[in-house]
Amino acid sequence: MTLLHRNPLAAASDLDGWVAEGPVSAQPTDDGMLLASAGGVDDHFTFWCREAFGDRIRISWEFSPRSEPGLAMLFFGAAADAEQAPDADGIFDDALAPRDGAYPQYHSGDIRTLHVSYFRRRWEDERAFHTCNLRKSPGFHLVSQGADPLPPVVDAREAFYRIEVVKDGPRVAFSIDDLPLFDWTDDERTGPRIRAGRIGFRQMSPLVACYRNLEVHSL
Repeated sequence: MTLLHRNPLAAASDLDGWVAEGPVSAQPTDDGMLLASAGGVDDHFTFWCREAFGDRIRISWEFSPRSEPGLAMLFFGAAADAEQAPDADGIFDDALAPRDGAYPQYHSGDIRTLHVSYFRRRWEDERAFHTCNLRKSPGFHLVSQGADPLPPVVDAREAFYRIEVVKDGPRVAFSIDDLPLFDWTDDERTGPRIRAGRIGFRQMSPLVACYRNLEVHSL
């Protein structure tokens, strides 16, 4: 594998060029980058890395939940339909509808993407039964699901967990601390498969979480 991108997420300058949709508070700490909503309890956000990546990659980062409830998610393979964004600036093209962190703009809007949600603690039913979900958009298709091994904040005690997404063409595998949680292959029954695109972190307020050591490798 070849390293394509490395970001320690340790200083404010590490987020230069990133694109915030919704109210993001990003605070560098001794541990990593502390992300939280800068708005109210219903003001969520997505934070995009501007670099576009290919169809066969491994994405990994370290995650530490600091305050709950809330939810964390990674978008990957995010791209715009060529007919909707003919100038080829991808998801940031002015031809696309504006986005401000509201979830329907991402799962049923004018971008195509895969997204895995983990540390799903926003709603009571999510806290009662912890899962990690993989969805394909547009269309809000739940295509795979696995158990979520992450503990609540009080038991995590500011520990970091290594999260990994492998996108190998039509195949997606997800793991936390090397524990496999799901492995799915797209048969295109939910539409054309997701290919190259961008990655972005999403949080649902009022979650506060710390991130560090983001890496993207080619397979």
